[in-house]
Amino acid sequence: MALQIIRMNEINQIFAVIDRMGISREAVEIPLGPETPGTVSKTPKGKFRIVVDADVPLDQWLHTMEAELKKLLAAG
Repeated sequence: MALQIIRMNEINQIFAVIDRMGISREAVEIPLGPETPGTVSKTPKGKFRIVVDADVPLDQWLHTMEAELKKLLAAG
């Protein structure tokens, strides 16, 4: 079943990953509407924009999110 809205439970799981990575929660934007595909990007203001995938289970998608964040951090 596709995810319809991002709730505190999903946000807390995302925070667990970014906290472990040393990324400030203030440096992250998480829209409440998931999309397919989910994306991780950097905004013009330098924040990380995390759009959760609506169709991939969150526990699986978090691995993709972490890998994408690592690429963005490495790129500067």
